[in-house]
Formats: sequence, C-alpha cells, structure tokens
Amino acid sequence: MADDVLPDVGLQAPKQAHQPQQQALFADPAGTPNENVGYRGPTACAAAGITYRQLDYWARTGLVEPSIRSATGSGSQRLYSFKDILVLKVVKRLLDTGVSLQNIRTAVDALRARGVDDLARITLLSDGTTVYECTSSEEVVDLLRGGQGVFGIAVSGALRELVGSLAQLPGERADGTEEIIERPSLTDELSRRRQQRTASA
Repeated sequence: MADDVLPDVGLQAPKQAHQPQQQALFADPAGTPNENVGYRGPTACAAAGITYRQLDYWARTGLVEPSIRSATGSGSQRLYSFKDILVLKVVKRLLDTGVSLQNIRTAVDALRARGVDDLARITLLSDGTTVYECTSSEEVVDLLRGGQGVFGIAVSGALRELVGSLAQLPGERADGTEEIIERPSLTDELSRRRQQRTASA
C-alpha cells in the first residue's frame, strides 16, 4: 500500500512508532479491600444482594463458606472476607441467569483459588449451562464468535460495586477482637437497636 492508506476507506493506518500511552488520571476509587476487616452475615447479605436464608444454605452446603470465621454453634456469627462476599455476588448473578447449582459449584471452586486482584481481571460468560472464564478480550470474542456465551459477568464491575456497598456498611476486625468498624453514615437496624439498648442500660 502506498503511504500507509487503507484501501476503500481512506483512513490512515496507525503508525507503529513508539507513542506514549496515557496513564490513569485518577487512582482507582475502588482501591484494594482491607484484608483485616470481616463482615457479619447481615452485612454480607446486603452487599451481595441475597437473603440471609440463601447465605445460610450456601454456607451449610459448602457452596460459599466464610473464610474468616465459621458459625460454631447457637449465637455465634460467621465472618466473611471481602473475597467471600465478591464470590457471593457472582453466585447470585449466575443463579439469576439460570446456571445450575452444580455448574456454579465448579465455577466457585475456580474463583476461590484466585486472589482478589486476579478476580478483577476475569469475565465470566455462560450459555446457561456451562460457565467460561475469560481473562482477555480476545478470549471473549473467540467464545462469542464460536456461538457460545449468552451473558457475561465482568467480575471487576462486581468488585467496584461491592467496594461501594461495603463502604457504607459495618465491618469487624478479622483478627478476633470485637471492635466493630462502623462506616460513616449508615448502620443496619440490628446495630442501631443494640446501641440503643446498651445506652439505656
């Protein structure tokens, strides 16, 4: 081709010379989740968009178990990590799209083996029966080109949503101390009642 012009469209082909790439203007607002903070069941439910009954069932059947602290009897509370809640959110989305629980269990096993940063780079696609893990845009295109994949879940999007949700919900130190980490403006109803009861006693 003469002078790097593409035929039929008249557009210039991009030059291969080294051109500086634009860097991010602002830091990622999601940031990295604090690994020293855990979240109780009601907070995990609110952040993941599930019911407490679902959370309890999934923990008892081993679908998504809390990695910080399991329930050890009546009155004890599970404590979920950020990654646990991210997996809960993905499971909820997969269930909402009709993926079978058996296939979700396989996907969860693969997700739990990864770190949060690795999860942020994954897009899950499914044809309703099988869940496919894609780590690049080329893999997504190849999967769609092959006629597979009906819907997708960008885990990075779910991660950002979760960071935003948890910023408004109470957490607890994961190291076993009982200090509750309150978020600035919003607490759940149960925490409010406890605070009122403690103040009036």
